Amino acid sequence: MTQPRALITGITGMVGSHLADYLVAETDWNVIGMCRWRSPLENLGDLVPMINQGERVSILYGDLRDTLAVQDVVRQAKPDYVFHLAAQSYPRTSFESPLDTFDTNIQGTVRVLDALRQYSPNAVVHVCASSEVFGRVPKEKIPIGEETGFHPASPYAISKVGTDLVGRYYAEAYDMTVMTTRMFTHTGPRRGDVFAESTFAKQIALIEANLIPPVIKVGNLDSLRTVADVRDAVRAYFLLVTVKPDAGAYYNIGGTHSCTIGDILDVLLSFSERKSEIRIETDPDRLRPIDADLQVPDTRKFTQHTGWAPQIPFKQTMRDLLDYWRERIASEGDRFLTR
Repeated sequence: MTQPRALITGITGMVGSHLADYLVAETDWNVIGMCRWRSPLENLGDLVPMINQGERVSILYGDLRDTLAVQDVVRQAKPDYVFHLAAQSYPRTSFESPLDTFDTNIQGTVRVLDALRQYSPNAVVHVCASSEVFGRVPKEKIPIGEETGFHPASPYAISKVGTDLVGRYYAEAYDMTVMTTRMFTHTGPRRGDVFAESTFAKQIALIEANLIPPVIKVGNLDSLRTVADVRDAVRAYFLLVTVKPDAGAYYNIGGTHSCTIGDILDVLLSFSERKSEIRIETDPDRLRPIDADLQVPDTRKFTQHTGWAPQIPFKQTMRDLLDYWRERIASEGDRFLTR
């Protein structure tokens, strides 16, 4: 019997790499990753020796902005399952590069789904949108359900509204098994340092290594987030495509621990012996022009459909994130002096 084939776009990112780890460890699926040729493979860790060696993991190069490249990847991959995770995923960057964000995230999703329509129309497809689509939600509408109106607060969020709607359109128009998710904050090891909790952890690790002064630069600490561990998130994505996949369905997914960005910083600082000497300094460059400040999900639709529930405690996630940066800085040091 032929083993199922899973295509992960954005396999070298935090989520894509953890998903690849999960599929290799927990299934017998063959994993095909799509990434840009210049993407570093460091997040793939122990999987790197397996890549393109006939050992279940392979990489195909493609850019979401290149129609022919995307078509070629899908044609070669012949996937049974698709996790479309690749994106320009940094809200702050999107204010500076809105058109590139729209091209990558909206038209890129169209390119992927159109290629699947041509070459693998029966694939089960996960299109990853974002909780950022909800944007600025009034307190009376918390927690955020699937039918809460979109009010995007950044070009990135606008692009993810497009991603969400494109996924649902292809399910309805072309009878494809496409499902979209609005994943709320998810983090852990390998999280990019453009995100608040990861840059906090990175700065703490740099301070502990005596590479920078004991000052942590921050943005808005008052935004409320509900945090999940990335390793719980990828397990949710696996259940999404394997437990009675429902074409056209859309789900909110998220953790159960809600706190402010400031609370996250306090927890990370509590793990450091240098806590008492560290000062906090607001950096205007880290403030968004407008912020999605109340991100608390209602996830009952997804949990009732799949049985998923987060398992990794919030403090463990934060400790693992800080240890990730400690290990990277111990081995690579001066490379991380920019923050």
